[in-house]
Amino acid sequence: MLLLANTTEVSLGVTLLFSLLLVGLISCLALEEKIHAKKSVIAGSFAVICLLLGAAFHILPFGHVVVGSYQPANLEEVEGDYVEPDGDHVHVDVESISDKSDSDTGLSESTHEKHQEQHALHVDGHEISMPVYIPAIDWGVIAIILGSSLFVDITSRSGLFTWIAIRVTKLSKGDPLLLLIAYGIMTVVFSAVLNNVTAMIIVGSLTAVSLSRLARKELLLGFLLVEGLLTNVGGLLTLISSVPNIIVGTAANISFVTFFLRAAPYVVVATAATLAMGAWVFKVRRLSTEAEKQEALQLVDGFDENDGIQSVMFFRFGAIMLGLFIAVIATTSVLPLISDLEMGFVALAFAAVMLWRYKSDVDQFYKAVDWDLLGFFMALFVVINVMEHAKVLDLIGVGVAQIIDWGDIGGTAAVLISAAGFSSVTDNIPLAAMLAKILSSLGTPDSSALWWSVIFGANLGGNITPIGSASTLVAVTIIHKNELEMSFGKFVKIAAPFALLHLALATAYVLLFLR
Repeated sequence: MLLLANTTEVSLGVTLLFSLLLVGLISCLALEEKIHAKKSVIAGSFAVICLLLGAAFHILPFGHVVVGSYQPANLEEVEGDYVEPDGDHVHVDVESISDKSDSDTGLSESTHEKHQEQHALHVDGHEISMPVYIPAIDWGVIAIILGSSLFVDITSRSGLFTWIAIRVTKLSKGDPLLLLIAYGIMTVVFSAVLNNVTAMIIVGSLTAVSLSRLARKELLLGFLLVEGLLTNVGGLLTLISSVPNIIVGTAANISFVTFFLRAAPYVVVATAATLAMGAWVFKVRRLSTEAEKQEALQLVDGFDENDGIQSVMFFRFGAIMLGLFIAVIATTSVLPLISDLEMGFVALAFAAVMLWRYKSDVDQFYKAVDWDLLGFFMALFVVINVMEHAKVLDLIGVGVAQIIDWGDIGGTAAVLISAAGFSSVTDNIPLAAMLAKILSSLGTPDSSALWWSVIFGANLGGNITPIGSASTLVAVTIIHKNELEMSFGKFVKIAAPFALLHLALATAYVLLFLR
């Protein structure tokens, strides 16, 4: 079968209408505390409205979905029967595909153009009936969040995270600033080798345990916010740290080693600057007097890392599984079979293995899952997908294409800031894909700094709002779980100086060292 994209023309009025809906969603999320509604309810309501309007304006790709198809290696595999968008059946042979006369092919002009592009051809597969909002959801992200949450929750029952937290706390001798630095570095490293969401879940759990045991819970808000911001900084370190890195890096033919060597200096500087600023903003200080140091040391010495270990066997098993989990997640893209199943499968598979430890009462872990977070993400994906069909993202792309014409310096800086701004309110994955296509179509050289502007902007934009990235949203969720106050507006107010610092450093770095 031939998998055809939706070619429905969308009027500017419809695009502007859906743009207003996107603004409305952001506004309602900003007023979450005022309207007393959970994120999943807000996003779900807008998803319903978007789907209804999308159906009313005929912009959604209704119909059967072809699954199990593949892209042919050569044109000989393409010969056969195909279905036009209007349902008409036509026959295509090899000669007609290479012939530019669409009257000879039996296909419409739009379909013939798709035949001319090898990547638009999909052979075999079968049709299934699927609601239009199901493929709109990025189930890989949902699987990562669900699987990672279950895995971390169950692994924590082994006492492993408590053990790590206390060991790190003892190394810091109870000094809050040293603890912030240790956890900050841990966040960046985990974000580089894992995904941002998993890193935030693991480090956030460690932080809550450590500060609670040190009787420093008043610092928890600051620690979690700094860690949430650092997940997006750490996400810049390697080619596989985030999806935008993979999309743009592949389009620009940037190798893994080249990506690391070019991004690492910025990550080091931005991490140090974030920790310094975080310590200043949240008043995280070194212990100054001998009395304070002695008191903290006594508290630390009183900690027993083995307290939370109920079973030595399960503790060791949890440690082995955590090491394997990090290793497999970090190498998912190169492992046979696993690379096809992706990180979502890895997270769910490890969660399933750990669930066997409590196989008779796993419902206790299902109840602890943050269903509001999962529901919000699913609804948000649906909204963004409808926005794509309504050409809202295309409208954004047109503006970015015009910005590129501002010149070598001005255009590069403007693309970075624009990408950051848009990725703070919308999913950075379709944004990165769209910008990568624009740069490719403009014939942008692989060595151009514009590619790095998109990479830095798409990643760092997640630090502007709590919905800008999955990891910052997870950080806010952990904050709420610990009964700390954090609204949309409060997050933006606190995070804005950090985001401005990150973007200023990124702009200077790209213009001075990557041009």
